[in-house]
Amino acid sequence: MWVARRFLSSVAQGTGQYVGQSGLFRRPQHGCLPELEPRYLQCTCCWRSRVPVAGFETLNATISSTSEPCKEDNRSLDASYTSEQRDSILQLLNTATPSEMAGVKLLRGRKSLNIVEYRTKNGPFKTLESVVNVPLLKHKSAVIVFNSILNPVKKERKVRIQLAKFIRPEVDRSWLEDATSVVSLICGTNKIAWAHVDRGMTVLDWQQLECPNFLRGTYMASAYLNDVSTVLALLPSADFYIIEKSSISVQNTALFPVMAHMRTVEAMLFALLEPRKSSPESNIPPRVLNMMRIAVGRHFGLMVGESRTSGAQTVRQLMTESVTQKLPRINFPQELLVKYRNYFQMGSRRGGEELCDALLQAVAFYELLSESSS
Repeated sequence: MWVARRFLSSVAQGTGQYVGQSGLFRRPQHGCLPELEPRYLQCTCCWRSRVPVAGFETLNATISSTSEPCKEDNRSLDASYTSEQRDSILQLLNTATPSEMAGVKLLRGRKSLNIVEYRTKNGPFKTLESVVNVPLLKHKSAVIVFNSILNPVKKERKVRIQLAKFIRPEVDRSWLEDATSVVSLICGTNKIAWAHVDRGMTVLDWQQLECPNFLRGTYMASAYLNDVSTVLALLPSADFYIIEKSSISVQNTALFPVMAHMRTVEAMLFALLEPRKSSPESNIPPRVLNMMRIAVGRHFGLMVGESRTSGAQTVRQLMTESVTQKLPRINFPQELLVKYRNYFQMGSRRGGEELCDALLQAVAFYELLSESSS
């Protein structure tokens, strides 16, 4: 039911007697109608919902359009739940940390901090009604929070990868988190690709170079060294260099030449990019690391059994989001978008798989690092 509250601040001059009824107001027996002031219609069920009203016509039109009964429960918050439910809700609100409350609907960010601040200042919550005293948590929001606590949404289980499972050798997390930028390197059968990405998830450099001596002849060390050195001369400076660790098994004899090639290039990159020897005494971490190819594939949903599919579609999506979304997953400079906009189309023969993998490995590095610390 809707009633007018505080409709008139005073009765109009004259007799002030009202008889009959028009809408919610009675007309005076004599004289003109009083001048109406803007007031509100207020719901008698919840006493929270209200509609502004400025005159008789507005009032009657509003009543007709809001004549449906209020859908909010007339009971208090505490009366709306059983004692066991109230105990469960209050237990979480009185003991959970902000990070633990992040899984509850509407309790991410400022609201969870407000709850902690309120209970620290005023003591634990004793009733559900007291929760609406927390800033940003009014009746409607509180009901959503309570129901989310009692009926948590079951999210799809996500593979959680520990830091040591996707980065080798093991490095103290603080060094990785403080890195300003990383260069992600992918070794192919005839080229090396790299992506230079900073901590703000912006692509600084992204390219590949043909290596004509790879998998040619008798794997001459000098020929390999010449190709790898040419690549190193073009690599930008970074805090860490992340080299993909291939998932080719040594038991797969058919791919043994490819595996030997990958290991040779990987060893050269480690040796040439890490000229100094890290020692426990110096407390300086190695700056050349391996990242497991299978971990990147799982992160982007590219695994089919034990095999990894192409990441071209994922890269195209990231490039599109960089233009269309306000907060994209990763940012591309305009010149790189123009350069590679048609590079990863279906049926393209440009050979961009190494480029795709280099970018995805850099993105996965930052995202997995963030996930493993949460």
